[in-house]
Amino acid sequence: MTATHSDILSYYGSPAAMTQLEEYVTLINDLPGDSQKLVKALQGLCLHIFWAERYGIQLPDERKSEVTIRPAWRKVARLLELDAAPLDCARPLDRRLVCNCRDFSTLYCAVLRAKGIPARARCGFGAYFLPGHYEDHWVCEVWDADAERWRWVDAQLDDLQTKALGIDFDPLDLPTGQFVTGGQAWQLCRSGQADPDLFGIFEWKGLDFVRGNLMRDLLALNKVELLPWDFWGPLETPLASCSETDVAQMDEVAAITVLGDQAFDRIRGIYTETRHFQAPASWQD
Repeated sequence: MTATHSDILSYYGSPAAMTQLEEYVTLINDLPGDSQKLVKALQGLCLHIFWAERYGIQLPDERKSEVTIRPAWRKVARLLELDAAPLDCARPLDRRLVCNCRDFSTLYCAVLRAKGIPARARCGFGAYFLPGHYEDHWVCEVWDADAERWRWVDAQLDDLQTKALGIDFDPLDLPTGQFVTGGQAWQLCRSGQADPDLFGIFEWKGLDFVRGNLMRDLLALNKVELLPWDFWGPLETPLASCSETDVAQMDEVAAITVLGDQAFDRIRGIYTETRHFQAPASWQD
């Protein structure tokens, strides 16, 4: 059976293991239902690990480990350990949950789904961090019912970051080309339209890195939002040692993730049918 548009919205409007927040439903109800106001609320709860010093915070090593927490419910639990105030109350900087771009996007996605709003985290590269470079990054797609379209939202970019980066567009409605999905990056590099070494973060870059974000984006579209450094099955063999069949399979993954809703059935099917694509179940606990 082919999924309808309504089926797709229903799928992304409900949580899965990584984004379920059932035990915190009362606290989640305190957060804004408006997707744009929710971004501001989450920015008052989270502190990006790489931006902490720009806010005047020196993070102790034990706090940095908060970015290794995978499921959203565990992140909320840790946030409440740091400060038990209601979630609609902004925390002092030193009591905010230490996060990265994946966490901002996944937490945002989790709260939206808890409120029945279709949303999906996306893994790829941002074109707005360094000139001429595509930075390893996550954003979130949110269904805009009024406009009847998916809106791309960077929940990480607050006023300080927007000013520091010279952002001249709306982070709550990213223009085309500002965020490149893992699948788009793979296609650009495979076709020779882009240099793979322009995609990555710090010293990590190249086509193997792009493949990682391609696969994480596929899993995110299947509601399995992994950590940026998670490695499993399809990533364990370097591309240089992969067969033509393996590379062709990556080409297919790129093609269907770029198509998005148009290839929803295949996006679901290739993940459920290809066992080594599936992340360890323990990662979602």
